[in-house]
Amino acid sequence: MRFNLINTDDKARSGVLETDHGFLETPVFMPVGTQGSVKAIEQRELEEIGAQIILGNTYHLYLRPGVEIINKLGGLHKFISWKKPILTDSGGYQVFSLSDLNKISDEGVQFRSHLDGSLHFFTPESVIDTQRMLGSDIMMVLDECTPYPVSFDYAKQSQELTTRWAKRCKEKFYSSNHLYNHTQALFGIVQGSIFTELRQKSAEELIDLDFDGYAIGGLSVGEPADMMYEMTSVCTDILPKDKPRYLMGVGTPENILESIERGVDMFDCVMPTRNGRNAMLFTQAGSISIKNAVYKMDENPVDVKCDCYTCRNFSRAYLRHLFQVKEILALQLATIHNLYFYQWLVKEARKAINENRFKQWKTETLEFVKKK
Repeated sequence: MRFNLINTDDKARSGVLETDHGFLETPVFMPVGTQGSVKAIEQRELEEIGAQIILGNTYHLYLRPGVEIINKLGGLHKFISWKKPILTDSGGYQVFSLSDLNKISDEGVQFRSHLDGSLHFFTPESVIDTQRMLGSDIMMVLDECTPYPVSFDYAKQSQELTTRWAKRCKEKFYSSNHLYNHTQALFGIVQGSIFTELRQKSAEELIDLDFDGYAIGGLSVGEPADMMYEMTSVCTDILPKDKPRYLMGVGTPENILESIERGVDMFDCVMPTRNGRNAMLFTQAGSISIKNAVYKMDENPVDVKCDCYTCRNFSRAYLRHLFQVKEILALQLATIHNLYFYQWLVKEARKAINENRFKQWKTETLEFVKKK
């Protein structure tokens, strides 16, 4: 994997990330396909809306269908019929979100499946082995994502554990081989909650380990937005300029643009798909709830400025009708639109960076997309 920086506009960056499954133009938004499928949308449609990469989750794929099955069927790309890049999370976030079912130690994390209660154990080494079997283009180290709020002492203990795990992940990564006909990259994950000292320490220690790229984890877990932006800046001020930076699990259109301004290259979030399935649609004039009665006779598309399949072919009135009668097509059309909007957002951001007008474009864009 190689990362080529194309242009910088203050701290905002555009670049190209090269993988064996194709190039990614950054900033990039990655639709979340947790279980090998982005909810309510087909792979063909993902390509049509311009998705360059999707995300899968090690925890969920490990439980179902099982990595041995995926391995025997040729790896995750072949299993889900996706020829472009894939990034896999290590399962660290699930450790956080399923905290009642897990027990963390220096060796790793013991957890009970949320499906059947069966007992499992993840170590830094085992998550590398698992992601080797999945065959993702970008692998993540095992980390602990702390909740918010959290004490400084616990955040420090967790950050130090994450660094030790990262070192073990890297050692395992370089002592093992890829299983398919493509190479894999490994990203470290900066932790430290909302504490500047810990974030700086985490970033510096991971830089010393020299990963292919760096993720910023443990944000968007309940902390105020301004605090998230502050911690993001702390990290991007330290992380290498010649390697990609990935802000995990973020977020709203505003979150993404503010973070691009602070030097982030890669994003993922379930918001566009989840909100779409719940009838909340993003537009260039603000978000709307398509179930509202005001759209009952509305012949306009969801967004008159949008060129997605949904907006080219269907009215707000029809989409509202589909939600009212609980047709599956409603979820599909809403998801297509929302993911297209997110792809449009980062594409326009990239264009503005390349033309050295990002800050002005961001301000003008947020005046509209933040409206409700």
